[in-house]
Amino acid sequence: MNKFFAVNVLGIILTGLVFCSCSTQSEIQKEEAGQEFRAPAYPLITIDPYTSAWSMSDQLFDTPVKHWTGKNHSLIGVVRVDGETYRFLGKEEIPLEPVVPSAKFEAWEGKYLTKKPASGWEKPGFNAASWKSGKAAFGTPNTAETATPWETEHIWVRREFTMPEVNSESDLYLVYSHDDDFELYLNGKEIINTGNRAKSNVVMKLDKSLLNIGGENTIAAHCWDRGGLAYVDFGIFKESDIQPVFAQTAIQNSVKITATQTKYDFTCGPVDLRVEFVSPLLMDDLDLLSRPVNYINYEAVSTDGKSHHVEVYFEATPEWAVNELNQEVEVTNGKNGIINFLKTGTTQQPVLEKKGDNVRIDWGYFYLASPDNEDKALAVGDFSDMKKTFVESGKLMSGQDKTTAVLSKEMPVLACAEVFENVSAKPAKGYVMLAYDDIESIQYFGENLKAWWTKDGQVSFDQVLTAAVNDYQSIMERCDLADKKIYDEALAAGGENYARLCLLAYRQAIAAHKLVKDTEGNILFLSKENFSNGSIGTVDVTYPSAPLFLKYNPELLKGMLNPIFYYSESGKWTKPFAAHDVGTYPKANGQTYGGDMPVEECGNMLILTTAIADVEGNAGYAAEHWEVLTTWADYLMENGLDPENQLCTDDFAGHFAHNVNLSAKAIMGIAGYGKLAEMLGKTDVAEKYTSEAKSMAQEWMKMADDGDHYRLTFDKPGTWSQKYNIVWDKLLGLGIFPKEVAQTEIAYYLTKQNTYGLPLDNRRTYTKSDWIVWIATLADDTETFQKFIDPVYAFVTKTPDRVPMTDWYETPTATQVGFQARSVVGGYFIKMLEKK
Repeated sequence: MNKFFAVNVLGIILTGLVFCSCSTQSEIQKEEAGQEFRAPAYPLITIDPYTSAWSMSDQLFDTPVKHWTGKNHSLIGVVRVDGETYRFLGKEEIPLEPVVPSAKFEAWEGKYLTKKPASGWEKPGFNAASWKSGKAAFGTPNTAETATPWETEHIWVRREFTMPEVNSESDLYLVYSHDDDFELYLNGKEIINTGNRAKSNVVMKLDKSLLNIGGENTIAAHCWDRGGLAYVDFGIFKESDIQPVFAQTAIQNSVKITATQTKYDFTCGPVDLRVEFVSPLLMDDLDLLSRPVNYINYEAVSTDGKSHHVEVYFEATPEWAVNELNQEVEVTNGKNGIINFLKTGTTQQPVLEKKGDNVRIDWGYFYLASPDNEDKALAVGDFSDMKKTFVESGKLMSGQDKTTAVLSKEMPVLACAEVFENVSAKPAKGYVMLAYDDIESIQYFGENLKAWWTKDGQVSFDQVLTAAVNDYQSIMERCDLADKKIYDEALAAGGENYARLCLLAYRQAIAAHKLVKDTEGNILFLSKENFSNGSIGTVDVTYPSAPLFLKYNPELLKGMLNPIFYYSESGKWTKPFAAHDVGTYPKANGQTYGGDMPVEECGNMLILTTAIADVEGNAGYAAEHWEVLTTWADYLMENGLDPENQLCTDDFAGHFAHNVNLSAKAIMGIAGYGKLAEMLGKTDVAEKYTSEAKSMAQEWMKMADDGDHYRLTFDKPGTWSQKYNIVWDKLLGLGIFPKEVAQTEIAYYLTKQNTYGLPLDNRRTYTKSDWIVWIATLADDTETFQKFIDPVYAFVTKTPDRVPMTDWYETPTATQVGFQARSVVGGYFIKMLEKK
């Protein structure tokens, strides 16, 4: 786990506005559940790891809507009031056009060398006749756009080109990707030197004076692969000549977040507009949770006592259905009974061909859909012409039934407009649906699996859209009820700031998974390790995310554990400890991570199986997997007390031997096995393992003792670390560690906190927010709990990094170190597992 792959996000606005309260409340807003606070990014459309779109700014119209990776998933909303237009959603950001294309657009040819070249290698005119020729990209075989395999530690690349004439007023940008350390020279001048970093599609404005426009130029680069993936690609791009149309914006009054909804209130001249983005991720209804349909509700109301003519416009682009803009798409319109829709997808349809981390879906079809309504129109059209027609007339231009386009050359739009003739004090309401039919969702040990909602292929997408309309009112009511319940329970458990963290975490945690069934009908709820390394079904991602699912539906946690149990029980995984993962998303064909985590994953699997038994009140699920659980418990008995040098879930911090917190996990795993045995009536087994866990805990205390706290590693006095694994002793009532162990640690941690939280350990100032919440849950009183929670809440509301919540950040500055949009924030719900 946790191979940091940082990605630059173009267009992120580093602001910190906190919005004022809205005085006028909509009928569809539920004040008791909606909480107003500044989020690092606001969830808009959250279906699964591929269909996941966010607003990365405080005001909904300040930045384009983006996929969690930072790529544009353009979605624009405009309201026209008495002929005056106001943009309230998204921003027109025209994709850059290639001038000297990168490999994503053209497999350009360069010269390369894998041993250190002569001095002057980076300068124009250098004689590179002895260098090899190869096509870009250069990198690890069979990844991204790699055309020339590079498997050595270093590579040097030269690219000579004629720079075309460009509009003198157009800005030029270098777009580059590298893994790892990267230095780049333009005509002999160094303009990039990253140090130990790996980044994809970084956009940097160029000083045009460095270029010989219309003449010969040289880009030279050196990359050092420190391990893992290797990659080099770059190109020069220019701004599009297309000009924005929707310049005037609405006034945003408020934004509120609930578990399933993000709610905005705007003023648009004499009309107020309320907009809700609804993701019905209700965990008591797996059919609905799996249904790949989200809603955008809108409601207009007059504020001046007069009636007004109002048109509401929504527009999406095929960016939702491609991995890269050089892919060709088809856009069509259609009708299904009571529903009108527009849909788009790539013409190639490479179903389940791509896997990886910073990858978007390029198979299946994105839909913009709406109930059939004589006052509502849908059309496909030109990027600019569609907007201009709406500005001028409040209508859509006459569209085509079908069109194809390569998005780097032409950007069609899918548009919907609804007319409200006389908007008065009585609200005028409507909604649109955004949906995605992925055809095939997961490849599971060689079998392609469809999403859960298909009922093994028996339910069509047309039927799903129809159900989404027929169920609309009841879904809205159920979402409101669920939102209130989740907020009230979180508030009671940990206070206001804690509740807000849970509300923001809810959709992020669920939408980082895909729900399917295996060929035997077993539930599989497979996580994607977002911006970490792209693994699927990672055990030590399941572990921190588990509290949310234990709280609201343990069947989903079983769906996270089932692939690992199957992997061992089928004989496909033969080691005496649990696997780390079952592949790279969306291909779950076996572990792809380069290192094992023996104690980590055995402990995780045993603890979580015990937690399932605890919340269900029976150990039936454990009984189904008793043989492999026994193997893992025995492994921990033999190897867990003083772990050898190995990886753990915090591997980004380095791996080491004698890990005290990892030892605590092993002890919890053994104790959990003892509890399971007791629940199954295996008295002798229960006594053996429980006694051994207690004995190990006593030994642990002696070995880790450092006076007023316990150490990071058994062999290093003067060190410390978060012992978050001990929380299960409290939650599961295991009674393994004396109570004073946790309280000694808590008191010590309070002396080590920084402005934005408790560091992970003494080595660095960064932390993991999920583990802090677990540490806080060890506290015996609410006041102490909140002393740990309040700095985490401050981080979330003040971080300058506008990305879906990161869980890895610097405690002095609130800046992101790595990771984003990961499911591990489900761990925030752990406080709610306490038995009062």
